[in-house]
Amino acid sequence: MAKIFRIHEADNVAVAVEAIAKGETVTLAGENYTAASDIPAGHKMAIQPIKAGEKVVKYGFPIGTAKADVPAGTWMHSHNVKSRLGSLLSYNYEPELAGDTAVKNDHAYTFMGYGRPDGRAGIRNEVWIVPTVGCVNAIARTIEDESQQFKTPHIDGIYAYNHPHGCSQLGDDQLHTQKILAGLVHSPNAGAVLVLSLGCENNQVALMKEAIGDYDEDRVKFLVCQEVEDEAAAGVSIMKELCQYADRFHRTEQPASKLVLGLKCGGSDGFSGITANPLVGMISNKIVATGGTTILTEVPEMFGAETLLMNRCKDKATFDKTVKLINDFKSYFMRYGEKVDENPSPGNKAGGITTLEDKSLGCVQKGGKAAVQDVLSYGDRAEEKGLLLLQGPGNDLVAANALAAAGAHIVLFTTGRGTPLCQSGANRQDRQQLKAGGLQEQLDRLQRRPAARRTEHGRCQ
Repeated sequence: MAKIFRIHEADNVAVAVEAIAKGETVTLAGENYTAASDIPAGHKMAIQPIKAGEKVVKYGFPIGTAKADVPAGTWMHSHNVKSRLGSLLSYNYEPELAGDTAVKNDHAYTFMGYGRPDGRAGIRNEVWIVPTVGCVNAIARTIEDESQQFKTPHIDGIYAYNHPHGCSQLGDDQLHTQKILAGLVHSPNAGAVLVLSLGCENNQVALMKEAIGDYDEDRVKFLVCQEVEDEAAAGVSIMKELCQYADRFHRTEQPASKLVLGLKCGGSDGFSGITANPLVGMISNKIVATGGTTILTEVPEMFGAETLLMNRCKDKATFDKTVKLINDFKSYFMRYGEKVDENPSPGNKAGGITTLEDKSLGCVQKGGKAAVQDVLSYGDRAEEKGLLLLQGPGNDLVAANALAAAGAHIVLFTTGRGTPLCQSGANRQDRQQLKAGGLQEQLDRLQRRPAARRTEHGRCQ
């Protein structure tokens, strides 16, 4: 197998598939290249001379410029490549440059899910406790633990979704919290939901009901702790009703057109953009082709690759929303005196990503090639079908929650360096079993269980 890989025919750098030692000669397309220094796996080698100020090209697009003249065989990284990103840019809508955005349905894909009365479907049937404020997190956990007795074979889990917000918030800050929580309440993965309030917080139940909008009173119930004598007992009583309601839903075959997938990556390295991310892009294409929805987020990780998405917008209005998405996020950085290109992270760089353009061009591979149908603000819920863009930061936990609130059933999370995000909430069922007795036996079972099984109940949202 060749030790270097060129992604696009226009590239003047290639990716080291394996570590290359100084003085080692490698071959690509019949040409030999001798490494001028050690080149770690995932990093880039120049495969032609590049002059100072000349573009360094990967994925067929510039990822920066050379800081000095370099011969072929040179290790190309942050020491000799600089970003081309800077301030705000003006963009032109050029759909003719987008290439083929048609995605074809080659199969009638289905999944076993839970059909909901509103026509949607969930991939899980769980009962959730959603606090309006962080002050009731402990109460929510108590209700969660004491409600496990109501779990049935048709209920996949009973969970409290704790958070630190809901009070000491004003304006947009509070509105964003309300929108995210309302999005979770509407998730089709929840067969039923208890919205738990303290009673004196800024985020009052009346305000949450306004954010939630229309809801099924059998599916969504509210409890204000300060209005009852024993909030835990009252909560458990309501959860019994909600579990009885959720138990009505059973898995049945559902069309893939009802799926909403979140597209997310973290801890990326030099291989992410040529392995896992393009694979997710292919999955996105298939889901979109069958009439489903995929959502791409992490706006800072679009910087430098944004025109690829802009030119794929379905119309000028969607293009304008995408321009606003990008420039508003850049303006946010600049208002606080931060550099637009102050990314990738140290781990990304160690894995071979040199500039933000390098990272972004790899990240957007997750969006496949489909046309962009809509752009969502933070906390918005998906209404359109097809590929959507979502306002969210390059922060795994925040972006994954935004995807869940937007309506994603599941987040396809790729990682090059290794990010255990999906284990972060796991595994409450195991903790409950440990509390119930048989401590040593359960601990032994957990140690024997394969890692993939241990994360079954982890929550990416």
